[in-house]
Amino acid sequence: MDTAAANRSDCPEVRVPVPLFFTIGVVSLAENLLVVVAVIRNRNLHSPMYCFICSLAAFNTIASLTKTWENLMIVFANIGLLEKKGPSETNVDDVLDSLLCMSFVGSIVSFLAIAADRYISIFHALRYHNIMTMRRTRAVLGVIWTLCGVSAVLMVRFFDSNFIMICFVVFFVVSLAIICFLYVYMFMLARIHARKIAALPASNGGRGALTLTILFGAFVVCWAPFFLHLIIIMLCPTNPYCECYRSLFQLHVVLLMSHAFIDPAIYAFRSVELRHTFRKMLLCSDWKRCS
Repeated sequence: MDTAAANRSDCPEVRVPVPLFFTIGVVSLAENLLVVVAVIRNRNLHSPMYCFICSLAAFNTIASLTKTWENLMIVFANIGLLEKKGPSETNVDDVLDSLLCMSFVGSIVSFLAIAADRYISIFHALRYHNIMTMRRTRAVLGVIWTLCGVSAVLMVRFFDSNFIMICFVVFFVVSLAIICFLYVYMFMLARIHARKIAALPASNGGRGALTLTILFGAFVVCWAPFFLHLIIIMLCPTNPYCECYRSLFQLHVVLLMSHAFIDPAIYAFRSVELRHTFRKMLLCSDWKRCS
């Protein structure tokens, strides 16, 4: 999505080498595919939380694939194999933008679903398996992917409208506020409960909430600069100081892509079961014998 306009300030536009974009895209694509396959193959990971994590990894996979394909198109255009403004190239670019928007919306909604799942697992532990059944989990995932696909097409189709851009930014801010509220509320109540039952060991739900808080923090750090870029486009499109920030657009895209690169490392660092599954997938040729 080309949101970088002509630079009208004294700040030169920062250019990131295409090979760096391509490398991040390929590595993050491989990492997130590994997470998706691990969750599918390991029956111990067939739980609502890991299903939502798998969905998040799938959206990250789409983002990585989209940016990798876009970088390939840039390379082909630079060597003359593609037209930069041809009708077919424009259509492909619209499809790629739709997929990128879908991956972003899907990531946010997946975080909302994961936050709700952790809330239920911690504060309704005795009823958790009755509330969060796999049937309901699959229904939630179906709704998430349908809504994300429809919203992504609408966003790209009408992105030139300030109303759509405002909705995009408002959705981001409101979603962050809801997720932050859920996590802060969870940790405050968890500390109160911990004081009351200090003799008991910490629950897996609390560890899961901490892991997902780290994931959410990485998401905010990686996506916030891009959304600040969109806000600046709307509020001060010609201000030279704003133009200086907009000259960093390609760095914002690198951060955005890095989110899909960082997430699998967090999964592997925080989840013993996922680490064990990754080890079997990468080092063991006979899955059943290594189980």
